[in-house]
Amino acid sequence: MNRFDRITAILVQLQARRLVRGQDLAERFGVSLRTIYRDLRTLEEAGVPLCGEVGVGYSLADGYRLPPVMFTREEATALVTAEKLVTQLTDVHTAQLSKGAMDKLRAVLRRTDRDYLEELSPHITILGGRHQQAAMPLPPNTHQLLLTGIASRQVVSLDYRAGYHGAPTQRDVEPIGIYFGHYWHVVAFCRLRQEYRDFRLDRIAQLRLHDEQFAPRPETLHTYWQQLAAKRQQQSAVVRFAPEALPHFEENKRYFGWAHEQRLPDGWVEATFLTSQLDYLGRWLLLFTGQVNVVSPLALQEQLRALALAAYEYFAK
Repeated sequence: MNRFDRITAILVQLQARRLVRGQDLAERFGVSLRTIYRDLRTLEEAGVPLCGEVGVGYSLADGYRLPPVMFTREEATALVTAEKLVTQLTDVHTAQLSKGAMDKLRAVLRRTDRDYLEELSPHITILGGRHQQAAMPLPPNTHQLLLTGIASRQVVSLDYRAGYHGAPTQRDVEPIGIYFGHYWHVVAFCRLRQEYRDFRLDRIAQLRLHDEQFAPRPETLHTYWQQLAAKRQQQSAVVRFAPEALPHFEENKRYFGWAHEQRLPDGWVEATFLTSQLDYLGRWLLLFTGQVNVVSPLALQEQLRALALAAYEYFAK
């Protein structure tokens, strides 16, 4: 990236975020911190009102607005793809908001790029998947209410069908994040259970956003998953999953102490789990018969053989 493009990109970062750290910019653009400071001085000399504090970061002065940013054709194509993902994978209200936002983005594109996207759009398709086979449709505006609760730290009440039997429960929760893995989930501190829990959105019958705000907590989705792994961090297990097993693996891996993974040249994924319950992990791996290879430990291989033999002896009768 040449200097002009880098300075323009820094300007975009300043406009998009309330506060930007010099070190973060240096890592993002692969240059030294001294180079970033020099670029920032160039922006100031060009009349951009920067506010900076040593050790904190940089921001644009309140009230300063930049002209619309022109997107590259590749960036615009990525946004169209994102719009289609949102339409397919979220609720109707969020999809409508996404469409409105995309219309505004299209307005700043050059006419040739708008024509290009209009021609390209029908050729981008997000196929329906397992997420469309959820037990029940999501309540209206589910994503937006949860995201509002996360951003403003507001308590959310859930009418929740817990577990596979769908037993109805009512929960007041403090949400910290949502994620997608074939189903949408929200991770939240459950006041009923007094611990963090993972809730599937398609099992929420109804939700309400309260005026009550909860105190900030240090937990994020990442720290929540780290804590799950730490509870089982007594033994390492390495397992390889075939490509056809990956959808179910992605959906459930974090419940079994998943720590990290790497994709192999043949399309398989080698995952490392940290667990204190090989039996628990082994019973899950039985679901992938013919689609997994246990690399280590030997005890997990023996556990799987014992479980498979017990199942055969029981059902062979």
